[in-house]
Amino acid sequence: MRRGRAETRQRLLDAAFEAFAEEGFGRCSVEQVCERAGFTRGAFYSNFTSLEELFLAMWEQRSASMLTEVAAVLDAPGAVEGDPRRAIEQVLSAVPVDDKWFRITSEFTAHALRNPDLREVMVAREEAIGAALIPVMVTLMRRNGRHVPDPAALTRALVAVHDGTQTQCLLEPDNPALRSYRVDLFLRVLDAYSEPTP
Repeated sequence: MRRGRAETRQRLLDAAFEAFAEEGFGRCSVEQVCERAGFTRGAFYSNFTSLEELFLAMWEQRSASMLTEVAAVLDAPGAVEGDPRRAIEQVLSAVPVDDKWFRITSEFTAHALRNPDLREVMVAREEAIGAALIPVMVTLMRRNGRHVPDPAALTRALVAVHDGTQTQCLLEPDNPALRSYRVDLFLRVLDAYSEPTP
């Protein structure tokens, strides 16, 4: 992709992120995104066919960045071994609780639930993200003396915990206890889905 085209695409993605967060995915138009980015509709449609496609590109980009940061935790200087709680805190630091992104993804998920084809796309992408997380979680558990019999089940459970506790943390941002409870719950799930290494 040429540099100019890549920059145009990125400006549209950045503008859409802010527009979706402020206005809501369902209430945002192509024109609003273009106005924020400083482009015409022609520039938009030379990069994306729809706002849905734009969101999916945004999601793919953010997911790739998150996966890179999570994987980097394993190789970071001072990576914790033998201390599961600290290890989970390190991983969670690479998956920040993001109010804007939560609003965007929640609204888009509701939109996808009304569209079977789009729902299938989202399921496939969620599965791809889970598959990419599995080696990281298996390595993390192995370093802490645990074996994971069913990595896919563990990954789904961790995603569910993340989604649920993220909602609680966003609803009560001034309640520090929730962050601690969040780590506690991750530890309990990891314990439930693993066993001591033989």
